[in-house]
Amino acid sequence: MKPHLSLAIIGSGPSAIFLLKHILDEARVLKHTLESISIFEKSQLTGMGMPYNPLTTDRFNLANISSEELPALPVSLVDWLRSVDSEDLRAMGLEGEEISAEKIYPRLVLGQYLHAQYRRLLTCLRELGIEIREYPGREVTDIKDLQHEGGVELVVAGGTNLTFGKVVIATGHHWTTEDRPEQGYYASPWPISKLLPPEGEHHDFAIGTLGASLSAFDVISSLAHRHGRFTGKPGALRFEPSPESPGFKIVMHAFHGWLPHLQWDQEEPMRVIYRHVSREELLELREDEGFLRLETYFDMVCRPALAEAFRKDGMEEMVSKLAEPHFNLADFVETMSDKHDYDNAFEGMRKEMTEARRSVLEHKPIHWKEVIDDLMYTLNFHAELMPAEDHLTFRQTVMPFLMNVIAAMPLESGEILMAMYDAGRIEIRAGKAVVGQQASNDGTTTVTVHADDGGETSSTYRIFVDCGGQKPMELADYPFPSLVKAGVASRGRVRFAERAVSASLGDEEKANVFEDRDEVFYHVGGVDIDSACRLIGTDRTSNPRIVDVAFPHTSGLRPYSYGLQCCSDTVAIVVQAWVQELRSKGEIEEDPVELSKLYEKI
Repeated sequence: MKPHLSLAIIGSGPSAIFLLKHILDEARVLKHTLESISIFEKSQLTGMGMPYNPLTTDRFNLANISSEELPALPVSLVDWLRSVDSEDLRAMGLEGEEISAEKIYPRLVLGQYLHAQYRRLLTCLRELGIEIREYPGREVTDIKDLQHEGGVELVVAGGTNLTFGKVVIATGHHWTTEDRPEQGYYASPWPISKLLPPEGEHHDFAIGTLGASLSAFDVISSLAHRHGRFTGKPGALRFEPSPESPGFKIVMHAFHGWLPHLQWDQEEPMRVIYRHVSREELLELREDEGFLRLETYFDMVCRPALAEAFRKDGMEEMVSKLAEPHFNLADFVETMSDKHDYDNAFEGMRKEMTEARRSVLEHKPIHWKEVIDDLMYTLNFHAELMPAEDHLTFRQTVMPFLMNVIAAMPLESGEILMAMYDAGRIEIRAGKAVVGQQASNDGTTTVTVHADDGGETSSTYRIFVDCGGQKPMELADYPFPSLVKAGVASRGRVRFAERAVSASLGDEEKANVFEDRDEVFYHVGGVDIDSACRLIGTDRTSNPRIVDVAFPHTSGLRPYSYGLQCCSDTVAIVVQAWVQELRSKGEIEEDPVELSKLYEKI
């Protein structure tokens, strides 16, 4: 890092907030070099992030993380809430409620908290002598790498160009598919306001969602509260539909017909990269060509850790299965998925609600869920060591299972879902749902469901919402075209361990296979980054000036980068890389094995 360095951060959501926090943590080293920080936010509201912003979310949308699971900021969520005056608590819908570290609060509450911490961090950095500039409502439309000048130029909407020494791209969620409101099709639930009926009106018809994820539940909760009311207490909640909308109903389309697992208690609410294996032990598992094989990781790291977890949970049959050498990762996923596979997903949730309520209210951890989350968290930060074959297996076999288990639904949300089911106002349909692309004349979208037995059924919706979640962005959609044109940003890629495997793939996968310098690669989506999230260009070198931590851009190479804890750890690694750069007088380490030493410092 150069003396008198200027830093630009594009975006002011959680990744940017935690970046500021880790810069403050290392201020003793960085303050002599870091002269200014400029923060660009396309929204007028700064320091929140899309999921927690009142412009995008709704008062009925719950976060899926408690105070004790939040990474450290200057003040904890609980302490901040206890400091808020009664008028502000009333505005947040929390007046008279007990403040608890274990409680899951609405997203809007989390947004207010994050904004307060953002402002506090800016104050602390200013007090250290670092100049802070904010640019709310200013979208960065392009980035140009000034390699010879050693800087980066930002093109800002409105005709302004500004130059900085380093740039961190922290733009957060981004959907490239456009809504088609004239057909009632919405590519994402956000902003949630676009799905709501006008004041005093109702949606007196069935509304479809693609997916049964937590995003789908946000749609369900926001609409249900406007088409009826919930009465009763936890454990006996009832939904009383509005008489003005007898046709209101939610239909969720989910491939497996699964609902998410429910919230559970944890022994260790914070994830740690090296909890079940040390860095040295993990690196020793690599093959001669440097690959970390997924099955090897399962055998040597996951198997013993999971066996101990199942033993604690009293699930001896799983301990026995894991002791069998032929019981592999795919077998594990299938076995645990079968335990959650019900003829009626809602009745299955009713059954699981008893265990979930006991776990949360009586502080009875479900160890295997916590451990699998830890294990995949570790793997995520070393995913660049896996060959393309294993990335494909991970995405196709492991990720659907993980997202169903780990993206757990809060108990309160589960209660709402069950109340709607009991009222006959929600259902789930299994099978591969294909959304029609042809324009309709009647303002509807047709969804065709392909069943396992080869049968097809079609349904038509006046409102249909894709709740499939954020996917890795393609390079053609990267929001900073000059970086792509100059070869500064390149496609996220991983190498095949065996060339023959690439030739045996189906047509859809083969479209992502390419050769470079006599080696075969697979395009995993997003852009290529090194272990410190620096862009890797077409020349295969890391860019010392441009860091990208935006989930849609980096999740191709880091497929399990979910949640605020991952946001925090990712930018902590970025800051540690800067500290290392300072101490090595500007030398940039690019080797992923050497860079992983930074993980031990966060």
